[in-house]
Amino acid sequence: MVARRRRGGGKPTIADVARRAGVGAITVSRALREPDRVSEDLRNQIATAIEELGYVPDRNARALASARDDIVAVLVPSLTNNVFAEVVRGLYDGLGDSHLQLHLGNTHYSGIEEERLLRVFLSQRPSALVVSGIDQTPAARAMLQKAGCPVVQIMETGSNPVDMMIGFSHFEGGRTVTRHLVEMGYRRIGFIGARMDPRSQRRMAGYRAVVEEAGLYDPRLVTTTPTPSSVSLGRELLRHALAKSPDLDAVFCNNDDLALGALFECNRSALAVPGRIGIAGFNDLDMMEVAFPSLTSVRTHRYEIGRRAVAMVRAALSGTRQPEHVVDVGFELKIRESTSRK
Repeated sequence: MVARRRRGGGKPTIADVARRAGVGAITVSRALREPDRVSEDLRNQIATAIEELGYVPDRNARALASARDDIVAVLVPSLTNNVFAEVVRGLYDGLGDSHLQLHLGNTHYSGIEEERLLRVFLSQRPSALVVSGIDQTPAARAMLQKAGCPVVQIMETGSNPVDMMIGFSHFEGGRTVTRHLVEMGYRRIGFIGARMDPRSQRRMAGYRAVVEEAGLYDPRLVTTTPTPSSVSLGRELLRHALAKSPDLDAVFCNNDDLALGALFECNRSALAVPGRIGIAGFNDLDMMEVAFPSLTSVRTHRYEIGRRAVAMVRAALSGTRQPEHVVDVGFELKIRESTSRK
């Protein structure tokens, strides 16, 4: 509360940490620079105060004050996944002739790594932060709330944004594609998922809501793994799914890599698609339309999310914030040959 009164909700200072820990600012500074010169008890007091306040040491404040104030720090869970590559492309294109520069961080789907990177970026005093998803750890969320700059959460929507948010509902995406499979006459509809990060879990929740409503839910039809997604994993997971439920007649794959792998496995095993098994994916990468048969998928507007996230940042920095802080860009179900059984 002290920091909010002094800075209008901005970043807490070393003096705030000292007051919270009940020590002098010099002691806090020494604990950060030379921890061996401070007793363990004092270090623990100071560490607790830092955690409670969400304090980030501004190690290079003087040197960075002018050189770093044009940074937009971006945290994504992967730099090789095509989904996030499109988002990053949109972010870069959205900068246009702006003086702003993007600094990218890869969280590897780890909340702990996201916290670490936030501390690094916040010590550089960025102009804005763009972070993926809405499932930050309590510590990461506290840092974002006290960052003292515009924050945009991307790729999802929710009711409790840190600041601004742009994305779509993964739950509704899962519902939409599963409802389509039901409407096409499939009755033993499975779900295949890998890694199972929170966005994947919400897609699976959408799947479950529809099959339960239709009286078709069977836990044996759900096949998931924490292993990172790949095409080869899609083949393996479909084999497992069929071993558990030989009468499986459709599968909603959590992403397009898995869907393509499932299609390859069907081709290898002479299982007709869509006659014997219907297949649908999520994200609608280019390969879905050119596969044979072409694959149904949920198209997500990743490039648009990146561009519009930068537009939200630029508007906030210019003092013309958009009135709508949560922007739902929606998605499209692209129906193709792999589910067109009727």
